[in-house]
Amino acid sequence: MKAIQAIYRDGAFWPTEPFVLPESTRVELEPRLLEKEPPLKAPSLDDVYEVLRRRSQTGETDLAEKHNEHQP
Repeated sequence: MKAIQAIYRDGAFWPTEPFVLPESTRVELEPRLLEKEPPLKAPSLDDVYEVLRRRSQTGETDLAEKHNEHQP
């Protein structure tokens, strides 16, 4: 059986990819720390403005007049 990578969170090991074992199968774990992944690059202002630009193209010309409308 091949090695399974997992993340330890909330007191349990969570596999990073699916694997198949019968329910209630006992296994033996021998934890080995892997190198941490490099932290994600913080978005630049250009990245933020690009997301905002895409999100603001709703087709509505005056969103303020709809501020009291609520979704069901």
